[in-house]
Amino acid sequence: MTSTSVKNNLLPPGLVSNLQEVLLSRKGGGGGDGDQSKEASDSTQPSSSTSDSDVVDAIDSSKPIVLVTNGDGIDAPGLSYLVQALVSQGLYNVHVCAPQSNKSVSGHSVTLRETVAVSSAEINGATAYEVSGTPVDCVSLALSGALFSWSKPLLVVSGINRGSSCGHHMFYSGVVAGAREALLGGVPSLSISLNWKDDSQESDFKDAVSVCLPLINAAIRDIEKGLFPKSCSLNVEIPTSPLSNKGFKLTKQSMWRSTPNWLAVSANRYPAGHFMSNQQSLGLQLAQLGRDASAAGAARRLTTQRKNLEIVESVGAAGKAGPERVKKYFRLEFINKEQDDVDEDLDFRALENGFVSVTPLSISPNTELEIHTAASDWISSALHQEQQ
Repeated sequence: MTSTSVKNNLLPPGLVSNLQEVLLSRKGGGGGDGDQSKEASDSTQPSSSTSDSDVVDAIDSSKPIVLVTNGDGIDAPGLSYLVQALVSQGLYNVHVCAPQSNKSVSGHSVTLRETVAVSSAEINGATAYEVSGTPVDCVSLALSGALFSWSKPLLVVSGINRGSSCGHHMFYSGVVAGAREALLGGVPSLSISLNWKDDSQESDFKDAVSVCLPLINAAIRDIEKGLFPKSCSLNVEIPTSPLSNKGFKLTKQSMWRSTPNWLAVSANRYPAGHFMSNQQSLGLQLAQLGRDASAAGAARRLTTQRKNLEIVESVGAAGKAGPERVKKYFRLEFINKEQDDVDEDLDFRALENGFVSVTPLSISPNTELEIHTAASDWISSALHQEQQ
Protein backbone atom coordinates (compact mmCIF):
# COMPACT_ATOMS: atom_id res chain seq x y z
CA MET A 1 0.00 0.00 0.00
CA THR A 2 1.52 3.32 -0.98
CA SER A 3 0.50 6.82 -0.10
CA THR A 4 0.14 9.54 -2.68
CA SER A 5 0.05 13.28 -2.53
CA VAL A 6 -3.23 15.13 -2.29
CA LYS A 7 -5.02 15.02 -5.63
CA ASN A 8 -7.07 17.94 -6.91
CA ASN A 9 -10.19 15.96 -7.72
CA LEU A 10 -10.15 13.97 -4.48
CA LEU A 11 -10.04 16.87 -2.02
CA PRO A 12 -13.43 18.20 -0.90
CA PRO A 13 -13.75 21.98 -0.75
CA GLY A 14 -14.08 21.93 3.04
CA LEU A 15 -10.47 20.79 3.44
CA VAL A 16 -8.85 23.05 0.86
CA SER A 17 -8.53 26.10 3.08
CA ASN A 18 -6.96 24.03 5.86
CA LEU A 19 -4.36 22.45 3.59
CA GLN A 20 -3.40 25.33 1.29
CA GLU A 21 -0.75 26.62 3.66
CA VAL A 22 0.82 23.18 4.01
CA LEU A 23 0.82 22.61 0.25
CA LEU A 24 2.31 26.05 -0.38
CA SER A 25 5.10 25.52 2.12
CA ARG A 26 5.98 22.23 0.41
CA LYS A 27 6.21 23.94 -2.94
CA GLY A 28 8.17 27.01 -1.93
CA GLY A 29 9.28 26.58 1.64
CA GLY A 30 6.51 28.86 2.91
CA GLY A 31 6.10 32.59 2.39
CA GLY A 32 6.34 33.65 -1.23
CA ASP A 33 4.68 36.54 -3.06
CA GLY A 34 1.04 37.04 -3.87
CA ASP A 35 1.32 35.37 -7.27
CA GLN A 36 2.77 32.24 -5.75
CA SER A 37 -0.03 32.16 -3.16
CA LYS A 38 -2.62 32.57 -5.90
CA GLU A 39 -0.98 29.80 -7.93
CA ALA A 40 -1.14 27.44 -4.96
CA SER A 41 -4.77 28.36 -4.39
CA ASP A 42 -5.66 27.74 -8.03
CA SER A 43 -3.84 24.42 -8.08
CA THR A 44 -5.58 23.05 -5.00
CA GLN A 45 -9.10 24.43 -5.48
CA PRO A 46 -11.26 21.65 -6.95
CA SER A 47 -13.67 22.67 -9.66
CA SER A 48 -17.35 22.44 -8.89
CA SER A 49 -17.83 20.14 -11.86
CA THR A 50 -15.40 17.45 -10.73
CA SER A 51 -14.79 17.27 -6.99
CA ASP A 52 -18.05 16.20 -5.39
CA SER A 53 -19.51 14.59 -8.49
CA ASP A 54 -16.48 12.37 -9.01
CA VAL A 55 -16.77 11.03 -5.48
CA VAL A 56 -20.51 10.50 -5.76
CA ASP A 57 -20.10 8.71 -9.09
CA ALA A 58 -17.63 6.31 -7.45
CA ILE A 59 -20.29 5.17 -4.97
CA ASP A 60 -22.79 2.50 -5.89
CA SER A 61 -25.90 3.68 -4.07
CA SER A 62 -27.23 0.13 -3.95
CA LYS A 63 -24.36 -0.93 -1.68
CA PRO A 64 -23.96 0.04 1.99
CA ILE A 65 -21.02 2.20 3.01
CA VAL A 66 -18.50 0.64 5.39
CA LEU A 67 -15.82 2.80 6.99
CA VAL A 68 -12.59 1.14 8.11
CA THR A 69 -10.06 2.67 10.49
CA ASN A 70 -7.45 1.29 12.89
CA GLY A 71 -4.87 2.19 15.51
CA ASP A 72 -1.75 0.63 13.99
CA GLY A 73 -1.64 2.96 10.99
CA ILE A 74 -2.80 2.78 7.39
CA ASP A 75 0.09 0.56 6.28
CA ALA A 76 -0.55 -2.08 8.95
CA PRO A 77 -1.23 -5.61 7.63
CA GLY A 78 -4.32 -6.03 9.81
CA LEU A 79 -6.08 -3.19 8.00
CA SER A 80 -4.76 -4.26 4.60
CA TYR A 81 -6.09 -7.81 4.84
CA LEU A 82 -9.41 -6.62 6.24
CA VAL A 83 -10.02 -4.05 3.50
CA GLN A 84 -8.95 -6.52 0.83
CA ALA A 85 -11.50 -9.04 2.09
CA LEU A 86 -14.32 -6.50 2.27
CA VAL A 87 -13.57 -5.18 -1.21
CA SER A 88 -13.27 -8.64 -2.78
CA GLN A 89 -16.81 -9.55 -1.71
CA GLY A 90 -18.15 -6.77 -3.91
CA LEU A 91 -21.00 -6.12 -1.48
CA TYR A 92 -19.99 -2.78 0.04
CA ASN A 93 -18.66 0.67 -0.71
CA VAL A 94 -15.47 0.47 1.33
CA HIS A 95 -13.94 3.71 2.60
CA VAL A 96 -10.80 3.97 4.71
CA CYS A 97 -9.75 6.80 7.00
CA ALA A 98 -6.80 5.74 9.15
CA PRO A 99 -3.79 7.28 10.92
CA GLN A 100 -0.69 7.69 8.80
CA SER A 101 1.43 6.30 11.66
CA ASN A 102 1.04 3.97 14.61
CA LYS A 103 -1.42 5.36 17.16
CA SER A 104 -2.39 2.07 18.77
CA VAL A 105 -2.39 3.38 22.33
CA SER A 106 -3.60 6.92 21.79
CA GLY A 107 -6.79 6.22 23.72
CA HIS A 108 -9.69 8.57 23.00
CA SER A 109 -7.41 11.53 22.28
CA VAL A 110 -8.15 14.14 19.63
CA THR A 111 -6.01 16.77 17.92
CA LEU A 112 -6.84 20.33 18.95
CA ARG A 113 -5.18 23.63 18.08
CA GLU A 114 -3.18 21.92 15.33
CA THR A 115 -3.82 21.39 11.63
CA VAL A 116 -4.49 17.79 10.67
CA ALA A 117 -3.06 16.86 7.28
CA VAL A 118 -4.97 14.45 5.05
CA SER A 119 -3.55 12.65 2.02
CA SER A 120 -5.17 10.23 -0.37
CA ALA A 121 -3.88 6.66 -0.20
CA GLU A 122 -3.88 3.90 -2.77
CA ILE A 123 -5.88 0.86 -1.65
CA ASN A 124 -7.34 -1.20 -4.46
CA GLY A 125 -11.11 -1.03 -4.59
CA ALA A 126 -11.47 1.42 -1.71
CA THR A 127 -11.54 5.19 -1.28
CA ALA A 128 -8.81 5.82 1.26
CA TYR A 129 -7.21 8.66 3.19
CA GLU A 130 -4.39 8.76 5.72
CA VAL A 131 -4.60 11.32 8.49
CA SER A 132 -1.88 12.88 10.65
CA GLY A 133 -3.97 12.32 13.74
CA THR A 134 -5.45 9.71 16.03
CA PRO A 135 -8.06 7.02 15.27
CA VAL A 136 -10.66 9.26 16.93
CA ASP A 137 -9.63 12.13 14.62
CA CYS A 138 -10.06 9.81 11.65
CA VAL A 139 -13.57 8.68 12.57
CA SER A 140 -14.68 12.14 13.67
CA LEU A 141 -13.45 13.66 10.40
CA ALA A 142 -15.06 10.93 8.32
CA LEU A 143 -18.42 11.38 10.03
CA SER A 144 -18.28 15.17 9.76
CA GLY A 145 -19.08 15.27 6.05
CA ALA A 146 -15.99 17.39 5.36
CA LEU A 147 -13.91 14.59 3.86
CA PHE A 148 -16.31 12.21 2.14
CA SER A 149 -19.52 12.97 0.28
CA TRP A 150 -21.42 11.14 3.00
CA SER A 151 -21.45 11.62 6.78
CA LYS A 152 -22.94 8.40 8.12
CA PRO A 153 -21.77 4.96 6.99
CA LEU A 154 -23.78 1.89 7.83
CA LEU A 155 -20.96 0.42 9.93
CA VAL A 156 -17.52 1.42 11.21
CA VAL A 157 -14.95 -1.36 11.59
CA SER A 158 -11.79 -0.52 13.54
CA GLY A 159 -8.89 -2.95 13.19
CA ILE A 160 -7.44 -5.44 12.96
CA ASN A 161 -5.14 -4.41 15.82
CA ARG A 162 -1.82 -6.09 16.55
CA GLY A 163 -2.20 -7.12 20.17
CA SER A 164 -5.20 -7.69 22.42
CA SER A 165 -7.29 -4.88 23.90
CA CYS A 166 -8.85 -6.76 26.79
CA GLY A 167 -9.72 -5.39 30.19
CA HIS A 168 -8.34 -1.99 31.12
CA HIS A 169 -6.33 -1.96 27.91
CA MET A 170 -9.56 -0.81 26.23
CA PHE A 171 -9.01 2.58 27.85
CA TYR A 172 -5.55 2.87 26.28
CA SER A 173 -6.54 1.32 22.98
CA GLY A 174 -6.75 3.44 19.84
CA VAL A 175 -8.58 0.71 17.94
CA VAL A 176 -11.35 0.56 20.57
CA ALA A 177 -11.47 4.37 20.70
CA GLY A 178 -12.10 4.53 16.95
CA ALA A 179 -15.13 2.27 17.35
CA ARG A 180 -16.29 4.21 20.42
CA GLU A 181 -16.15 7.49 18.50
CA ALA A 182 -18.39 5.98 15.84
CA LEU A 183 -20.86 4.98 18.53
CA LEU A 184 -20.79 8.55 19.90
CA GLY A 185 -21.72 9.65 16.38
CA GLY A 186 -24.66 7.27 16.26
CA VAL A 187 -23.03 4.69 13.98
CA PRO A 188 -22.80 0.97 14.91
CA SER A 189 -19.23 -0.24 15.19
CA LEU A 190 -16.88 -3.15 15.73
CA SER A 191 -13.32 -3.06 17.07
CA ILE A 192 -11.17 -6.09 16.27
CA SER A 193 -7.83 -7.19 17.72
CA LEU A 194 -5.54 -10.18 17.26
CA ASN A 195 -3.82 -11.59 20.34
CA TRP A 196 -0.31 -11.21 18.90
CA LYS A 197 2.55 -13.21 20.42
CA ASP A 198 6.28 -13.54 19.77
CA ASP A 199 5.80 -16.41 17.34
CA SER A 200 2.88 -14.82 15.47
CA GLN A 201 3.21 -14.22 11.75
CA GLU A 202 1.76 -11.62 9.40
CA SER A 203 -0.34 -14.30 7.73
CA ASP A 204 -2.21 -14.66 11.03
CA PHE A 205 -3.99 -11.43 10.16
CA LYS A 206 -5.36 -13.04 7.03
CA ASP A 207 -6.64 -15.93 9.13
CA ALA A 208 -8.10 -13.45 11.62
CA VAL A 209 -10.03 -11.79 8.79
CA SER A 210 -11.54 -15.12 7.76
CA VAL A 211 -12.70 -15.58 11.36
CA CYS A 212 -14.30 -12.17 11.85
CA LEU A 213 -15.67 -11.60 8.33
CA PRO A 214 -18.88 -13.63 8.95
CA LEU A 215 -19.55 -11.48 12.03
CA ILE A 216 -19.02 -8.29 10.01
CA ASN A 217 -21.35 -9.51 7.26
CA ALA A 218 -23.98 -10.49 9.81
CA ALA A 219 -23.72 -7.09 11.49
CA ILE A 220 -24.21 -5.24 8.20
CA ARG A 221 -27.15 -7.44 7.24
CA ASP A 222 -28.90 -6.96 10.57
CA ILE A 223 -28.18 -3.24 10.82
CA GLU A 224 -30.09 -2.85 7.56
CA LYS A 225 -32.94 -4.89 9.06
CA GLY A 226 -32.89 -3.00 12.35
CA LEU A 227 -31.91 -6.13 14.29
CA PHE A 228 -28.41 -5.15 15.44
CA PRO A 229 -28.15 -4.29 19.17
CA LYS A 230 -28.81 -0.61 19.76
CA SER A 231 -26.37 1.77 21.43
CA CYS A 232 -23.46 -0.61 21.70
CA SER A 233 -20.17 -1.39 20.05
CA LEU A 234 -18.73 -4.90 19.92
CA ASN A 235 -15.08 -5.44 20.84
CA VAL A 236 -13.86 -8.62 19.13
CA GLU A 237 -10.71 -10.34 20.39
CA ILE A 238 -9.28 -13.10 18.18
CA PRO A 239 -6.98 -15.75 19.73
CA THR A 240 -3.34 -16.16 18.74
CA SER A 241 -4.10 -19.09 16.41
CA PRO A 242 -7.20 -17.75 14.67
CA LEU A 243 -8.12 -20.87 12.70
CA SER A 244 -7.90 -23.04 15.84
CA ASN A 245 -10.46 -20.98 17.74
CA LYS A 246 -13.17 -22.74 19.75
CA GLY A 247 -15.93 -20.46 18.53
CA PHE A 248 -17.43 -17.09 19.47
CA LYS A 249 -18.12 -16.34 23.11
CA LEU A 250 -20.00 -13.39 24.54
CA THR A 251 -17.82 -11.94 27.30
CA LYS A 252 -17.65 -9.18 29.89
CA GLN A 253 -14.94 -6.57 30.14
CA SER A 254 -12.47 -7.68 32.78
CA MET A 255 -10.29 -5.68 35.15
CA TRP A 256 -7.18 -7.18 33.56
CA ARG A 257 -4.21 -4.93 32.96
CA SER A 258 -0.45 -5.10 33.01
CA THR A 259 1.26 -3.61 36.05
CA PRO A 260 3.09 -0.33 35.31
CA ASN A 261 6.57 -0.07 36.81
CA TRP A 262 8.57 3.15 36.49
CA LEU A 263 12.37 2.95 36.75
CA ALA A 264 14.88 5.78 36.78
CA VAL A 265 17.63 5.30 34.19
CA SER A 266 20.89 7.08 33.46
CA ALA A 267 20.78 10.09 31.16
CA ASN A 268 23.11 8.54 28.59
CA ARG A 269 21.11 5.31 28.34
CA TYR A 270 18.30 6.81 26.28
CA PRO A 271 19.45 10.14 24.78
CA ALA A 272 16.91 12.83 23.94
CA GLY A 273 14.94 12.12 20.78
CA HIS A 274 15.82 8.44 20.88
CA PHE A 275 13.27 6.09 19.35
CA MET A 276 13.28 2.34 19.62
CA SER A 277 11.94 -0.24 17.22
CA ASN A 278 9.61 -2.78 18.62
CA GLN A 279 8.04 -6.18 18.96
CA GLN A 280 4.68 -5.64 20.58
CA SER A 281 3.02 -8.48 22.43
CA LEU A 282 0.73 -6.69 24.86
CA GLY A 283 -0.93 -4.49 22.29
CA LEU A 284 0.38 -1.59 24.38
CA GLN A 285 2.67 1.23 23.44
CA LEU A 286 2.73 4.72 24.78
CA ALA A 287 1.46 6.98 22.02
CA GLN A 288 1.73 10.49 23.35
CA LEU A 289 2.20 12.28 26.63
CA GLY A 290 0.17 15.40 27.25
CA ARG A 291 1.89 18.54 26.13
CA ASP A 292 0.85 20.55 29.14
CA ALA A 293 3.14 19.61 31.96
CA SER A 294 2.52 19.70 35.66
CA ALA A 295 4.55 21.93 37.94
CA ALA A 296 7.24 19.26 37.94
CA GLY A 297 8.00 19.79 34.26
CA ALA A 298 7.12 18.99 30.69
CA ALA A 299 6.89 15.61 29.05
CA ARG A 300 7.57 14.76 25.48
CA ARG A 301 6.57 11.86 23.37
CA LEU A 302 8.67 8.74 22.96
CA THR A 303 7.47 5.52 21.37
CA THR A 304 8.73 2.01 21.88
CA GLN A 305 8.04 -1.33 20.46
CA ARG A 306 9.86 -3.72 22.74
CA LYS A 307 7.99 -6.59 24.32
CA ASN A 308 6.09 -5.40 27.41
CA LEU A 309 8.15 -2.20 27.43
CA GLU A 310 7.59 1.47 26.86
CA ILE A 311 10.29 4.09 27.29
CA VAL A 312 9.28 7.57 28.35
CA GLU A 313 11.57 10.56 28.64
CA SER A 314 10.43 12.99 31.33
CA VAL A 315 12.09 16.36 31.66
CA GLY A 316 11.56 18.10 35.00
CA ALA A 317 12.25 21.77 35.63
CA ALA A 318 12.55 21.27 39.41
CA GLY A 319 12.25 24.99 39.99
CA LYS A 320 15.57 25.81 38.28
CA ALA A 321 16.22 27.77 35.11
CA GLY A 322 18.92 27.94 32.48
CA PRO A 323 21.86 25.51 32.39
CA GLU A 324 21.09 24.28 35.93
CA ARG A 325 17.82 22.68 34.83
CA VAL A 326 17.60 19.08 35.99
CA LYS A 327 16.84 16.34 33.48
CA LYS A 328 15.53 13.00 34.63
CA TYR A 329 15.01 9.89 32.53
CA PHE A 330 12.55 7.15 33.30
CA ARG A 331 11.65 3.80 31.81
CA LEU A 332 8.12 2.47 32.02
CA GLU A 333 7.77 -1.30 32.03
CA PHE A 334 4.42 -3.02 31.75
CA ILE A 335 4.76 -6.30 33.59
CA ASN A 336 2.51 -9.29 33.05
CA LYS A 337 1.18 -11.01 36.11
CA GLU A 338 -1.06 -13.97 36.79
CA GLN A 339 -4.73 -13.10 37.02
CA ASP A 340 -6.67 -14.43 39.98
CA ASP A 341 -10.11 -14.06 38.45
CA VAL A 342 -11.32 -17.43 37.15
CA ASP A 343 -14.62 -16.23 35.64
CA GLU A 344 -14.75 -17.97 32.27
CA ASP A 345 -16.97 -15.21 30.84
CA LEU A 346 -14.33 -12.50 31.13
CA ASP A 347 -12.72 -11.30 27.92
CA PHE A 348 -9.08 -12.15 28.67
CA ARG A 349 -9.98 -15.57 30.11
CA ALA A 350 -12.05 -16.54 27.06
CA LEU A 351 -9.21 -15.35 24.80
CA GLU A 352 -6.64 -17.39 26.72
CA ASN A 353 -8.91 -20.44 26.42
CA GLY A 354 -8.99 -20.13 22.62
CA PHE A 355 -12.36 -18.47 22.10
CA VAL A 356 -13.14 -15.42 19.99
CA SER A 357 -14.18 -12.97 22.69
CA VAL A 358 -17.03 -10.60 21.84
CA THR A 359 -17.62 -7.88 24.44
CA PRO A 360 -20.48 -5.38 24.07
CA LEU A 361 -19.45 -1.85 25.07
CA SER A 362 -21.81 1.02 25.73
CA ILE A 363 -21.56 4.77 26.23
CA SER A 364 -24.86 4.86 28.08
CA PRO A 365 -24.83 4.50 31.88
CA ASN A 366 -26.86 1.85 33.67
CA THR A 367 -27.60 -0.18 30.54
CA GLU A 368 -24.95 -2.89 30.83
CA LEU A 369 -27.34 -5.77 31.54
CA GLU A 370 -29.79 -4.74 28.83
CA ILE A 371 -27.07 -4.36 26.20
CA HIS A 372 -25.37 -7.59 27.23
CA THR A 373 -28.64 -9.50 26.83
CA ALA A 374 -29.38 -7.90 23.46
CA ALA A 375 -25.87 -8.65 22.20
CA SER A 376 -26.12 -12.25 23.37
CA ASP A 377 -29.39 -12.78 21.53
CA TRP A 378 -28.04 -11.16 18.37
CA ILE A 379 -24.77 -13.11 18.26
CA SER A 380 -26.57 -16.43 18.67
CA SER A 381 -29.03 -15.60 15.90
CA ALA A 382 -26.49 -13.98 13.54
CA LEU A 383 -23.95 -16.79 13.68
CA HIS A 384 -26.68 -19.39 13.28
CA GLN A 385 -27.82 -17.70 10.05
CA GLU A 386 -24.25 -17.42 8.75
CA GLN A 387 -23.74 -21.14 9.23
CA GLN A 388 -26.85 -22.06 7.25
